Amino acid sequence: MKSGRRGKLSGMTEINVTPFIDVMLVLLVIFMVTAPLLTTGVQVELPKAKSSPMQADDSKLLIIITADEHVFLGKDEITGAVEEKLGANARLREEKEAYVQADENVKYGAVLRVMAAARAAGVDKLGMITDPLAVK
Repeated sequence: MKSGRRGKLSGMTEINVTPFIDVMLVLLVIFMVTAPLLTTGVQVELPKAKSSPMQADDSKLLIIITADEHVFLGKDEITGAVEEKLGANARLREEKEAYVQADENVKYGAVLRVMAAARAAGVDKLGMITDPLAVK
């Protein structure tokens, strides 16, 4: 009688792994999608891009930032609150367009502060001027 029981129990020796594989594939896809979202503080080197030269003429309103972080609106130096001086400029209020030309040695924060002041003064279009010949 014992041999008969063993015959009935011996038929269940295989484990069905299909649901296990399905679950693992779903988890793999979830981790592949969420892993790039979890990375923070990645250091990147910004790409250098060639640009076509912009025609330099007096029709464009320039905000110039020198290496020692002095700010000019055209040829006139802005002293004091940059946002107030930019907001007081009639041409800037009318055109709502300006171009920032900053020295390559100016800190990024200084350029960002001037751009934020220009936005707060009502500038809708803000462009950056570079020297296309200096791009390596």
